[in-house]
Amino acid sequence: MTPPATKLERRIDRSRALYDRALRSLAGGVGSMARGTAAGYAPHPLYMERGEGSRVWDVDGNEYVDYLLALGPLILGHRPPAVTRAVVDVLERRGSMLGTNHPLEPELAERVLRAVPGAELVRFSNSGTEAVMMALRLARAFTGKRCVVRFEGHFHGWADTIQWSVRPAIPAAGLEHAPRPLPAVPGIPEELADTLLVLPWNRPEVLERTVRERRHEIAAVITEPLMANNGCVEPQPGFLGTVREITAAHGVLLIFDEVITGFRLALGGAQEHYGVRADLATFAKAMGAGYPISALAGRRDVMELVARNEVPYLGTYNTSSLVVAAAIAALDELARPGTYERLFALGERLANGLRDEFRRAGIPALVQGLGPVFQLWFTDTPATTYREAIARAKPAFYAAFQQAMLRRGVLFHPSQQEHLFLSTAHTDEDIDRTLDAARGAVAEIRDRFA
Repeated sequence: MTPPATKLERRIDRSRALYDRALRSLAGGVGSMARGTAAGYAPHPLYMERGEGSRVWDVDGNEYVDYLLALGPLILGHRPPAVTRAVVDVLERRGSMLGTNHPLEPELAERVLRAVPGAELVRFSNSGTEAVMMALRLARAFTGKRCVVRFEGHFHGWADTIQWSVRPAIPAAGLEHAPRPLPAVPGIPEELADTLLVLPWNRPEVLERTVRERRHEIAAVITEPLMANNGCVEPQPGFLGTVREITAAHGVLLIFDEVITGFRLALGGAQEHYGVRADLATFAKAMGAGYPISALAGRRDVMELVARNEVPYLGTYNTSSLVVAAAIAALDELARPGTYERLFALGERLANGLRDEFRRAGIPALVQGLGPVFQLWFTDTPATTYREAIARAKPAFYAAFQQAMLRRGVLFHPSQQEHLFLSTAHTDEDIDRTLDAARGAVAEIRDRFA
């Protein structure tokens, strides 16, 4: 039986016991830091038993409307029937992987190239990090140059070569117009700093000057088209087009990291939504609808280095029959007429409803992001850069809101720097239940922080 949205007491005994058990054998007690206390889960991580459509149930039997969606992959919700059927069928008929080529590979490649504007060749791997690593290597090989421009606050995976200045401490990060490259975690060689130029997002004049002065060193500019990994900071009108013009004018490749935006903002991703074509683009998450697959797609002349094996693209698990079957089924579902119009309509209804609840409570709040991916900010002024986002963040207030919603049966990420996702499985009933929960949660935190 579905618990009412206003129920405030949750059973958490089994989750606590499982975490205590995991701490004894699993480093940190979790499979990824994104699921642990370091990510904001308190007083301990959640342990889920199962998911179905837009809902998840934890091991203690609590039910939630799910806007975490496994941090993005579940664009069709939990256990989408078409994807599940495809996976079961391929397991029974072919096996999980064959160690050779198989007929589903070109079928998926053709679907990706039909969907993504400007993509002429594609290769697949298993995670967004791998696809980004290959994009950077390929850009350096193609141009013969060693430096890459990245923007402060963006996240491009956890490889040593690019996990820099993701969420840097401002005092150590240097001047806003010329940030100092800072490794995101210990263990990254400091020598790699010389291969990166870190710039502020949404500041085209800084990018133009840097690329013009150092074009002979710069192989590529890599960017999230929407800065999703720091609270969905949107590109300013015309910014992405200007980035395209600057890079094209100076012989620098443009890489769009569409691990989050790909197949989410449109079937053709951010390139379709914003009308800007990159030279290379990386995809993951939504493309597999819950199965581990990623892609690097782009211009033929650049991708020919892979085709000719001048830059080998390796991976034992690449294009296993299981994940390729899942991705084909997922893209077929996403290609159905009206899919993205409905996703955007649901997202806008939820975003507007949440904003209205805070407005009625006298709490400044705005939404940044687009349709099926957005974040709440408790401010009157939208952020345009990482540093503005940090200055406007209210992490304690946001965490209290997330906990209040969790107690009322609504799940989203506990960090202000993350985001809410919607899936095709979400319904108007889910939105109603969420806004009902928000009404009580807003009143609770208004009184708490008065």
